[in-house]
Amino acid sequence: MVQRVNRLASQSDDPETDLDKETEAASEAVSQPGRARPWRLYGAILAALIVFGAGGWWLWQQFTHVFVTDARVAADIVAVSSRVPGWVTAVEIIAGDSVRKGDVLVRIDDRESRLLIQELDAQLTGIARRREEIEARIVLTDRQTQSRITARQAAVRAAKAALAAATAQRDLAKMENDRAEKLAPSGAITRTHLDQTRAALETTQQLMLSAQADIENARAAVAEAEAAREELTVLQRQLAELGPQEQRLRAQRERAALDLEDRTILMPFDGVVDQTFVDEGEYVTPGQRLLMVHDPERVRVEANVKETEIRFFRPGKTVTITVDALPGRRFEGKVTRVGQAATSEFALLPNPNPSGNFTKITQRLPVRIAVQQDGGEIKPGMMVELEAGTGD
Repeated sequence: MVQRVNRLASQSDDPETDLDKETEAASEAVSQPGRARPWRLYGAILAALIVFGAGGWWLWQQFTHVFVTDARVAADIVAVSSRVPGWVTAVEIIAGDSVRKGDVLVRIDDRESRLLIQELDAQLTGIARRREEIEARIVLTDRQTQSRITARQAAVRAAKAALAAATAQRDLAKMENDRAEKLAPSGAITRTHLDQTRAALETTQQLMLSAQADIENARAAVAEAEAAREELTVLQRQLAELGPQEQRLRAQRERAALDLEDRTILMPFDGVVDQTFVDEGEYVTPGQRLLMVHDPERVRVEANVKETEIRFFRPGKTVTITVDALPGRRFEGKVTRVGQAATSEFALLPNPNPSGNFTKITQRLPVRIAVQQDGGEIKPGMMVELEAGTGD
C-alpha cells in the first residue's frame, strides 16, 4: 500500500494532495468489511430463531394434537323418485338451484287421475241419492203398513163383537127352542111356533159361524199387513248395504286423490338440487330416480381414524376442520358418532390369515363429525383435514 502511494506521489504534480487522497481511500477500504460483518451475524441469528421457533411449534403440534388428512364432507343425499307412471309435463328446477320445502320440482301428467276422481265423485253422489230414496221408501212403507195393520186389527175387533152378538142371539134362540120343544108334546104351542123357534136357532148358529169366519178373515188380514211390514227390513238392509259401497268408493277416491297428489313432486325439505335425471316429455315409471337433493345445513365430516388415535375422538369432542377448497378458513366441529367396528370388518375379501404369516397393520374406525356452516360453502365430497387436541 505504501509503495502504491509513493508511486502515485511520484506521478502527481502535487505530491502532498495526492498522498492525502490515497490515504483516505485506503482507510475507507479497510473500514467497510468491519461494518458489514455485524449485520450478517444478526440476519443469521434471526433466521436461526425463525427456524428453531417453527420447528418447536411443529413439534409442539405433533405432541399435543392429532391430525387426520383423509377426511371428506358427506351429506344425506336424497334420491327423489316417482311413485306413479306418466309423462313429465314440467321440470321446474335445474341442478344447483336452492329450493324451499314444498316447492314444485317435477310435474307428471294428471289428466287420467282427475277424470277418475270426477267419476268417483259422481258415484258417491249417486249413493247419496239412493240413500235418500230408500229412507223415503222406509218412511212411506212404515206409514202404509202401520195404518193397514190398524185397520185390520179394528176389523178383528168388529168381527169379535159380531160374534159375541151372534152368540147371544143363538143362546136366546136356543132357550126359546128348548121351551118350545118341551111344550110341543103337550100341545101348548102350535107346530108352526116350534118350527119358527127351530129356524131362529139355526139362523143364529149360522150367524155365529159367519162371525167366526169374519174374525179369521180379519186376523188373516192383520197377518198380511204385518207381513207387508217386513218390507221395511228389506229396505233397511238395502240401506245398510250402501254403507260399505260408499266406504269402498271413498277409499278409491282417496287413492285417486293420492295418485293425483303424487303427480306433483314437491321438495321434501329446504335444500339444494345436486343433479337431475329427467327432462320434460320423458315417460317415467314408479321408482324411477328423477333428481337428487340434500340439505346444506346438515352436512357432516366422515373420517377413518387410526385405532391408535381413536381415543382422542370420543363423542362430544370438539375438533378443528380445515377445508382444502377454502384455504385460511377454519371450522369447528363436534364428534357425534364413533364406529363400533373397524372398516376392515366390512371388506369384501377379508383376510383371516390362515397361513400363520402375520403383518400387523393399524386398523381404522369410522368417525362422524357434525359441522356448522353458513351459506353452504362446505359441499359433499370435499376433502378436509381434522385437528384434535390430545389433552383432556
